[in-house]
Amino acid sequence: MSSAASRSSGDVGGPPGGLLERLADDQVAAFRRDGFLIVDEGFITDAEVEALRERFARVFEGEYETGIKPDEVNWAPGRDPEDVTRQICNSWRADDLIAAQVLSERTGRLAAQLMGYRGVRLLQDNCLWKPPGTKSLGMHQDGSYADYLVPPEMVTCWIALDDTRANAGTIEYARGSHRWPRAPARRSEFHAPDDWLAPVRDAVPDREELELVPIVVPAGGCAFHHSLTFHGSGPNRATVERRALVSHLVPVETRFHPTNVDLTYSRYRRRGDLSLDESFFPVVWDEGGGRSAWLDELPPVAETATAVAAARSPT
Repeated sequence: MSSAASRSSGDVGGPPGGLLERLADDQVAAFRRDGFLIVDEGFITDAEVEALRERFARVFEGEYETGIKPDEVNWAPGRDPEDVTRQICNSWRADDLIAAQVLSERTGRLAAQLMGYRGVRLLQDNCLWKPPGTKSLGMHQDGSYADYLVPPEMVTCWIALDDTRANAGTIEYARGSHRWPRAPARRSEFHAPDDWLAPVRDAVPDREELELVPIVVPAGGCAFHHSLTFHGSGPNRATVERRALVSHLVPVETRFHPTNVDLTYSRYRRRGDLSLDESFFPVVWDEGGGRSAWLDELPPVAETATAVAAARSPT
């Protein structure tokens, strides 16, 4: 049922001496074959990892740099059990450094290349934190929750902020499941389900075999996945943290569905207008060079990370 990620399965190292700027044809082909692509190191730098970990801690403590609360705070200290995965959605609204990373032009360009999109905008981010002993997140397809959009699809970039291990609750993909039918959303089986694999086992088509691939990468590595690729994560049975920063990106032309609504995100739909407002769903990258103008106001991640590292260094 499970297999370790290998280069033949869409695993690719970062380029020597620099960050990944463009994907090779074989990497795009691997993504389209498997439903995911692994960049096993160096998607972001060590200094950027450290700076983002620091902002993670602040946001999960309820310290919002911008004064704006994220859209979903699914775990808060003192309110929720310590043994469940901590999740915050759209922390980019609360912290400009997190915003700068999840709204990265480079991430948007690579995601668009994988999907063949002419541009992408951010739908939503996730901050995920799994301390030792925390429970699972159920297997699901992101596209099952997107019926309030037209088209109901996205591509996701998942960035590891800790070295990941197969027994530490890392994300796992069902290889090739992006070619399976879209499954109904099973919202009650997402957070800490009794059987986190049940949704994917139930979805396996006849004459198909379930092959799970745990993503084992160093901090700063990442994975991209298709919106129909089944994924989830088991319990963290190790003694290490597992933090990840996620960008869900939709085609630049995406609009709201005229009748279907989402309990949280349809609040941003204006009456009589199905377009996605760039204040809330910014254009991250467009093939014509377009990008939401206000993104230029965000702090450069690399420069901020360097300043943070310098402040920590002994003088």
